Amino acid sequence: MNTPFPVAIGCDEAGFELKELLKRHIEALGYPVTDFGTHSTAPVLYPDIALAVATAINAGQQRLGVLVCGTGIGMSIAANRYRHIRAALCHEALTARMSREHNDANILCLGARVVGIGVAQDIVKVWLETTFAGGRHLRRIEMMG
Repeated sequence: MNTPFPVAIGCDEAGFELKELLKRHIEALGYPVTDFGTHSTAPVLYPDIALAVATAINAGQQRLGVLVCGTGIGMSIAANRYRHIRAALCHEALTARMSREHNDANILCLGARVVGIGVAQDIVKVWLETTFAGGRHLRRIEMMG
């Protein structure tokens, strides 16, 4: 396992239950978690949550983040609007691993209506434990800013 580092987490109302389960899972893996909300199933504007997590990562307050909404698509689009953010929507462990290893993804997006809790936990574990390979992939990351 990598040295534990803080992980940001956030969701909209559709992702609230999965976020709460994943928060405990991430903590059980040994990573401290900072919860950027939402804190209930009341409707929220998910771009605000994505902005909060992206801002914390860009400011160096958090190293990686996890965002959850109904499909993961909205959070992924919202987070990827920000410079230096590479948000990856993943549905299984292989794309989670490759998003970190080849693309140095710094935000993982998940769809609460798309993946079950067991798959989501597996995705998160693999994603957090995978490091960026660098090498030939670094130039591509630098091109994206």
